[in-house]
Amino acid sequence: MDDQAVRRVRLTLAYDGARYVGWQRQVNGLAVQEVVEEALSRLTGERTAVTGASRTDAGVHALGQTAHFDTRSRIPDERFALALNTILPPDIRAVNARTADCDFHARFSARAKTYRYWYHRSRVAPVLERGLRWHIPLPLDVATMSREARAMVGEHDFAAFAASGSKAKSTVREVTSVEVSEAPHDPALLELTIRGGGFLYNMVRILAGTLADVGAGKRESGAIARAIQTGDRLELGQTAPPHGLTLMNVEYDGDGGFR
Repeated sequence: MDDQAVRRVRLTLAYDGARYVGWQRQVNGLAVQEVVEEALSRLTGERTAVTGASRTDAGVHALGQTAHFDTRSRIPDERFALALNTILPPDIRAVNARTADCDFHARFSARAKTYRYWYHRSRVAPVLERGLRWHIPLPLDVATMSREARAMVGEHDFAAFAASGSKAKSTVREVTSVEVSEAPHDPALLELTIRGGGFLYNMVRILAGTLADVGAGKRESGAIARAIQTGDRLELGQTAPPHGLTLMNVEYDGDGGFR
């Protein structure tokens, strides 16, 4: 086929990150990107490079990761995800696939990303959901956590939230909303939901850990506002474990909200 036959496919992926070193290919272990690329190569017979919207960390999950790749395959959109799932392992699923404009870019075209962190506050650790929630055997004050989280909203220099060794050219980010709430179906489950244009490496997990400390009374309220003002990481709490975090959705112009 000639170059005119090449099309760009936009792929939505869900995965359990427990056994992966993150989204991006690395030399020290198996990455989600590597598994998806190898599955696509088997499906299409082409060497396929896949670009993801978010470089989720080791152990972090996704329900709405967006990726794109170029292919000459003629598999129709409505069958692509189904065919790919016959090759992918069961902890990675293609949710949907559709042909996109040639200039669509999963990372650079993204308008907003939404992450959710789950806490399990009870004396007894969860059994079935243990790989999706951070167990904290202490009371957590939801109202206090919610008030504390509001300091994140807006465009700020989040230097204090940058993990050690971060290579970000700028630490300025815009957070459009943050909410801490009790799950209606489970009184032990707390949900931290944050939406923004982009996040620094470990930024959401540092936020989650700080809110847990404030909610448990281990750290004074106002820590986040002080950290934003001073840029001091010591104002903030621990980095929450990765397994409580899930990438929920990546938004693009014209898409609307959650799928």
